[in-house]
Amino acid sequence: MTTLSPTLELACELIKRRSVTPADEGCQQLMIERLEAIGFCVVRLPFGDVDNFWAVRGERGPTLCFAGHTDVVPTGPEGDWQHPPFSPHIENGVLYGRGAADMKGSLAAMITAVEHFVATQPDHPGQIAFLITSDEEGIATNGTVKVVQWLVDNHEIPEWCLVGEPSSTKRVGDVIKNGRRGSLGAELVIRGIQGHVAYPQLADNPIHKVAPALAELATESWDNGNDFFPATSFQISNIHSGTGATNVIPGTVQVLFNFRFSTEVTVEQLKSRTEMILKQHQLDYELQWHLSGQPFLTEQGPLVEATVASIREITGIEAQLSTAGGTSDGRFIAPHGCQVVELGPVNATIHKVNECASVEDIDALEKIYRRILEKLLI
Repeated sequence: MTTLSPTLELACELIKRRSVTPADEGCQQLMIERLEAIGFCVVRLPFGDVDNFWAVRGERGPTLCFAGHTDVVPTGPEGDWQHPPFSPHIENGVLYGRGAADMKGSLAAMITAVEHFVATQPDHPGQIAFLITSDEEGIATNGTVKVVQWLVDNHEIPEWCLVGEPSSTKRVGDVIKNGRRGSLGAELVIRGIQGHVAYPQLADNPIHKVAPALAELATESWDNGNDFFPATSFQISNIHSGTGATNVIPGTVQVLFNFRFSTEVTVEQLKSRTEMILKQHQLDYELQWHLSGQPFLTEQGPLVEATVASIREITGIEAQLSTAGGTSDGRFIAPHGCQVVELGPVNATIHKVNECASVEDIDALEKIYRRILEKLLI
């Protein structure tokens, strides 16, 4: 292996740790040691089986927070990987390993960017912070959401937050996420009457009853979106029913569905319109809702402008602002008045076998993060 940059060396050290949610496996300890060595005050914030920490350097002034997660998704069958997923491998300018793109490459770039910045600006104005969790890829109940509540209780909400999620599409920096759609999930159970398929008059098939309602929900126009968000999307993700026999009409059917919604509609409006459609079809049903996050948007301002300008100066790319994609931990931070953007490696291989990231992109990411620091804190 050729000589690696400090950023790539750290990324490899992080990838070696089998930190499948909610395990951290020493990733945070490695980061904490590096941050304490350059003057950060670190508070460990474990909740349940999840490791989290908040680190800050500087006494007063506006705070730029780097946020991210050390946990990764499971690998799937490791035999399907070209190289062992927790043995980082560099080939033809590409770093392979679970977490290379999502998001250990970003974490390494954050750390080394701050190290470089502090070395040249030891008495920098403002504050630099890190909010790190090992609970982003899972159910996200003991991670960022609880750390943010701790920050609220201690009056430490940062002005700006840069999340290292893999936002890019083809080259690092071509896309910045300056917002995310909301996510509202639901479990719908329709009750019928079980019976023999030869005697349908003695049964009540819940699949037949719910099908027209689902068709109406799937074709409903919930809103038209706006300049920042696409129209709200309704998607059925699971339908389960039956005993496994071909001659039994089921007694119930379970349907899982999800809304990815814009700022043009509220959670209560989605719920009420859904229930109105279900009632119009005279269904005997139970409905349980789960809100994963509200939509958020960071409009033009210091953080967006510094990020766009830094990408342009380092890569020559004119970044596109986007709110597409899934949810991120930014949904827990933005509601408290913090400007939030997401900027990280190309996301083409995240959660896949042979996850990878360009070596050149990871090194460029460190330079972009460092330039953002300079623009906001000097």
